[in-house]
Amino acid sequence: MSKTRAFQLGAAALVAAGVLSACSGGGGSAGSIPPATSASSAASSSSSGGGLAPSVANPLPTDAIVANPCSALSAAQVTQIGLTGSGDLSHHDVGPTCEWKSATSSLNSVYIAPVTADKNGLSDVYATRQNDKYFEPTTVSGYPAVYAGVSDRSDGDCSLWVGVTDQLTINVQAQIGSGPNKSNPCPVAERVATAMVQHLQGS
Repeated sequence: MSKTRAFQLGAAALVAAGVLSACSGGGGSAGSIPPATSASSAASSSSSGGGLAPSVANPLPTDAIVANPCSALSAAQVTQIGLTGSGDLSHHDVGPTCEWKSATSSLNSVYIAPVTADKNGLSDVYATRQNDKYFEPTTVSGYPAVYAGVSDRSDGDCSLWVGVTDQLTINVQAQIGSGPNKSNPCPVAERVATAMVQHLQGS
């Protein structure tokens, strides 16, 4: 198992229900996500998955987001998405995580986590696709990405993995505990990921 997947399993095991609840036309609200725990540290070494995923044609600057993933969104974006605060930073074996809570619901939350322990970027997610309940390649603002998760999305949990360089994937996870997006949380993850890419591009 890659550290990417171990991270996801560890986080999913502790989730108490939550991620952004967005209305179909735009605005949203978000809530609370726990950091990964000891399940992450039990991970074996990263799988050698280089070359499985599409390459990143225009790598994004990553030093700032790796140092502090709470810098992944601007204050204006946080408000527009329906989150609150400047984010809650935590550290674990596979990389740092930033959590934002919903401005309106304690059951909804979103987090951004650069997976620094894996070195093959999005290809490490492709390499462990057999472990997933869903696996759907996509793009986010022109960057290769994939919806992939170990639990069903009908539970209100959606993980979107974005390749920002060929060596680094950023996991954007939405966990919806209440509201209209509980049964369809992935548009929330996409909205947050799109804002993150735009911010990294300096937009």
